Amino acid sequence: MVLRWYQAKLAQRPLLTQAVTTAVLFGAGDGLAQQAVERKGLQKHDLQRTARMAAYGGLVFGPAATKWYQFLQKNVNLGSKTTTTIARVAADQLVFATTNMAIFLSTMAYLEGESPRKRLEKAYLPGLKANWAIWPAVQGVNFTVVPLEHRVLVVNIVSLGWNCYLSYLNAGSGS
Repeated sequence: MVLRWYQAKLAQRPLLTQAVTTAVLFGAGDGLAQQAVERKGLQKHDLQRTARMAAYGGLVFGPAATKWYQFLQKNVNLGSKTTTTIARVAADQLVFATTNMAIFLSTMAYLEGESPRKRLEKAYLPGLKANWAIWPAVQGVNFTVVPLEHRVLVVNIVSLGWNCYLSYLNAGSGS
């Protein structure tokens, strides 16, 4: 029933649906970071931090990932399914992931009143290394077996844990 509703919304307004889904799951990832990893407790939960993560997910990552996956689907098509998948994963990790990590950390630092340059110096390489330990395999499966319209959703589901890490990385690299 939920999947049918999601499919209908995806068919009607794909970019909006994926942006809203991403916002919700980025916020949930931050909630997990604060409660399950950092063990802040509900009284000390930083709602502004969760709102920043949700806003980034909905306004930046969701729309960008949607358009990026469409671009890859249309423009990266090589001789075989295997070489196409490898090329898409390589492009995703070398172009999209590196750019998104920089934009994410810079945006969060700016919104927190911190120095984007200092945040990048401290957190960019550790974040990118962690990214490369997880996402190439996820994207290999995503680009091989998941239909285009569900790829952002797959990333969002895996991202519950990943966004928990990103939120923790970002919070640990402030000032």
